Amino acid sequence: MDVIVGIDLGTTNSLCSVFKDGQPKLIPNTHGSFLTPSVVGLLEDGQVVVGAAAKELRVTHPDRTASCFKRSMGLDRVIEMGKQEFSATKLSSLVLKSLRGDAEDFLGHPVEQVVITVPAYFNDNQRQATKQAGEMAGLKVRRIINEPTAAALTYGFHDRDSEKHLMVIDLGGGTFDVTLMEIFEGTLEIISTAGESMLGGEDFTDRLVSTVLKKEGLHLETAEMTQPVRTARLREECENAKRQLMTEGKSRIRLPDEAGTFDDSKVFKLNSAVFAKIVEPLMKRIKDPINRALRDGDFGPEKIDDVILVGGATRMPVLQGFVTDFFEKEPLVTYNPDEVVALGAAIQAALIGDDAAVDEIVMTDVCPFTLGVEVAKDFGGRVSSGYYQPVIHRNTTIPVSREEQFGTMAANQQEVLLMVYQGESRKVADNLCLGELRIVDIPPGPAGTEILVRFTYDLNGLLEVEAMLPSTGKKFNTVLTNHSSSLSSVELKAAVREMQKLKFYPRDELRHRRLVLYSERMVGEVGSFHRQQLEDAIDVFEHAMTLGDRSVFDSARLSLLMTLEQMGVGYDEPDEPDEDLAGGNAAGGSR
Repeated sequence: MDVIVGIDLGTTNSLCSVFKDGQPKLIPNTHGSFLTPSVVGLLEDGQVVVGAAAKELRVTHPDRTASCFKRSMGLDRVIEMGKQEFSATKLSSLVLKSLRGDAEDFLGHPVEQVVITVPAYFNDNQRQATKQAGEMAGLKVRRIINEPTAAALTYGFHDRDSEKHLMVIDLGGGTFDVTLMEIFEGTLEIISTAGESMLGGEDFTDRLVSTVLKKEGLHLETAEMTQPVRTARLREECENAKRQLMTEGKSRIRLPDEAGTFDDSKVFKLNSAVFAKIVEPLMKRIKDPINRALRDGDFGPEKIDDVILVGGATRMPVLQGFVTDFFEKEPLVTYNPDEVVALGAAIQAALIGDDAAVDEIVMTDVCPFTLGVEVAKDFGGRVSSGYYQPVIHRNTTIPVSREEQFGTMAANQQEVLLMVYQGESRKVADNLCLGELRIVDIPPGPAGTEILVRFTYDLNGLLEVEAMLPSTGKKFNTVLTNHSSSLSSVELKAAVREMQKLKFYPRDELRHRRLVLYSERMVGEVGSFHRQQLEDAIDVFEHAMTLGDRSVFDSARLSLLMTLEQMGVGYDEPDEPDEDLAGGNAAGGSR
């Protein structure tokens, strides 16, 4: 059967789900639990174990287990387990393979397709590593979906007639995401997202472990290397104490000796106030992405109707108290925070499969990172390279097509190597390189010879980069597929064809150039006190023609026409056909 399962590949636990009988359903593992610990272990005979068995092995033989490897996805890091070495991608594939086996046992047929969730703030390399892990597990990855988006899909599916603004706060075992979105008329629209890929519930546990070890005169990093069993058992004690705080408000941590043996007379007493003090630096890091998501969406806390908590770590009273104070309302926990992302992955799978039960749901997403190119800057005759110029800004709704104007740095420059990056930093050294596009045969000319660069980005993760030389009309393009889904060559070509429909070239249409020429002529006709107002409207219109954004262009054109009308020199659209339009350029065809 051609079924698509959903998998929440978590730092601490992972879950599998399927859309069945009109509803998303969780799939139990061989132990009857929905949660499978994201832990991999290596037995003495070389056998690999995943999940609960590996978690038990971690307490007694931490050197033969691996956990929290999700944080190393996309990094060139080797993880030692026993005498063998693994990448985070390989370890993740073992977890995915285990979940795939559970799904096949539950469904009674092979499973070959999957939707995998990732933190919204995962970069391109991390998403690509996740896709590779799925392929190594024998799965075709149909879509990589952001975890907060998946969670919101669950709420939107069950409450699709609502109209409200939601803030999803997702604190998992190893990552933290914040997503601002709106639900209206069955549409789920992502407005902005922010987060930190190295902050999660494990960090709260580590702070507790570190505090206890300091009482014993030890440092966490040193203890992990010299006394691994002691540290492993203390970490388990701290994790249990942290969970106990969620229900009882106080707990006690037994202190193991160097051999890992507990002495019940040695304990560290913990209560909510003490824990809040210990994790205060982490709570400050929680606040920054929330503020960033609100700023990017131009929202204040008071405009949020519901705050949805996702991820097991959001059960911590210190986190719930912060959310209540910040938004001045109790957070919404209608669905189990551990399960809501996996359920949303199943709904996304149903959307891909055109299931009738979700045909009224429409979902939009945003580009979580800024996409741009490397540029050089001239500082008083001194040229310095390595600077970053955005083309598509973060939190832009996708699919999208945007264009920016650039120029050569030297007279008679014949070639430009366009380097494409992802990130937010001012300099490219702090951003992630995605690829390159070489522009050649530039005609001789002065420095600043115009080059138009267009980025087109879609829901599959495809980024088409196109450069055009206005002086010759010659175009260069490449398609970067770094973290796109497992598209076949036929599907890839179809996706690229769809991307062409996003492109909008108003400057190439004769009717728009004619409007500019008419408006420029009217600058000399209107009174002096109107001249600047008209020039400003023309400037805005000309700038809008280069952006390739339909809504911005339509607004600028209407503003210019209204300005002309108000000055008594209204513009009448000619009746004759536009020869440029006859060639189909408005749909993104040849120029």
